[in-house]
Amino acid sequence: MTPEEQIRGLLDKGDLHGAATQAIRGYGPEVLGFLATLVRDPHDASEVFSQTCEDLWAGLAGFQGRSSMRTWLYILARHAAARFQRAPHRRPGRRVSLSQAGELADQVRTRTLPFLRTEAKDRFAQIRNSLDERDRSLLVLRVDRRMTWKEIALVLSSEGDCDEVIEREAARLRKRFQWLKEEIRARARRAGLLPLDAESASSRARRPLARSEEQAGTGCPPGDGA
Repeated sequence: MTPEEQIRGLLDKGDLHGAATQAIRGYGPEVLGFLATLVRDPHDASEVFSQTCEDLWAGLAGFQGRSSMRTWLYILARHAAARFQRAPHRRPGRRVSLSQAGELADQVRTRTLPFLRTEAKDRFAQIRNSLDERDRSLLVLRVDRRMTWKEIALVLSSEGDCDEVIEREAARLRKRFQWLKEEIRARARRAGLLPLDAESASSRARRPLARSEEQAGTGCPPGDGA
């Protein structure tokens, strides 16, 4: 039985506590990792994750199943991050936890945050973090989380968008992702993390030769072009 089937079975029985616990334990580490990429600060990610768990706990009774539980948890996480970033006077510890959600969030943080701090030192992670928030989200959801385009569109779209809007957004995100891959490769090459492709390297190698030939043909010394 898949995690989604287990959660659905608990919901069908009316066991909201069990369903929330299963969702947070099963999907919490990856959602916390997503938030760390989104807000780029482990402490802020921890705060937002706690709020996400509370939102899940509070809203589970109204979950309509439009998406999987996993996708819905990502939607809650993105909305919680947006609220956190808009808050003009956010302060550590301002949150009043619902005891059960807070305990589960603490368990997930304890297991996950040390790994995230190590990962953040990776130079490829630094390139990813230099992207804007939406592109970082797109990259994580597609590459790391292997979500479908529709699932990604649900996470990144506005709340309440109809299916037609979601489908259009999925197509747009797919095109954006193709551009994003090329942009990351280009940044990685500039940072020396990837070798130059054969065509580019060959082109660069030919430039000094072409310049020498041109200078020889005009009789001009280097730097004295006509």
